Amino acid sequence: MKGSFAAEDKERRALQLKYDITAWFYDILDYPWERQYRHWRPQLVGDIHGEVLEAGVGTGRNLKYYNSDVTLTAIDLCKAMVKKAKKRGRAAVCTLDCRQEDATKMTSIRPCHFDWIISGFLCCVLPYNLQILAIKQFERVLKPGGKFRLLEMVYSKIPKYRRLQNFFAPFVEKVYGARFDRNTLENLKESSKLKITNTYFLKRDIYSVIEGYRSE
Repeated sequence: MKGSFAAEDKERRALQLKYDITAWFYDILDYPWERQYRHWRPQLVGDIHGEVLEAGVGTGRNLKYYNSDVTLTAIDLCKAMVKKAKKRGRAAVCTLDCRQEDATKMTSIRPCHFDWIISGFLCCVLPYNLQILAIKQFERVLKPGGKFRLLEMVYSKIPKYRRLQNFFAPFVEKVYGARFDRNTLENLKESSKLKITNTYFLKRDIYSVIEGYRSE
């Protein structure tokens, strides 16, 4: 067990160090993809109400799209990302608490608190052990009946798009820590409390949305 804890802490530190650097250039690096993502963001969060957790808020691109009746807790592992998100959050109409917090621990989050969990490209950044820990935290902090919506990247089954992903994969992993083969859907299916109700793609068979709820 000690070896497992040490390995997980090493993976956390590696991600934090990566994003301590990437955060300063994140919006610039992400601009080509953000031209597409910005059209999806209202769809991803615009129908949500109540107590909401956004896990992996990044630089806060979603914040202005939440409804005014949302009480939002937005977390990210990286202090520099949180700082940028707070600045962007000034345009939000929801009640916002933006804080530095580890999605695999959530020590500042009480259990059974949220009506919704939202995350965009969080789990595809997390290595297997950390992703399992994050899923356990989702189980813990969602209310019974609370819902989740996760946006992830996966490998395409279409050869020409798979080749393009293979070309970009080293860059995506080096800069963002993200991979196309994190198996988020399969790992969620192993949860005893989180039940999947819907999966669909926003574009081609690459940008996968996974929806569900926490059982009693």
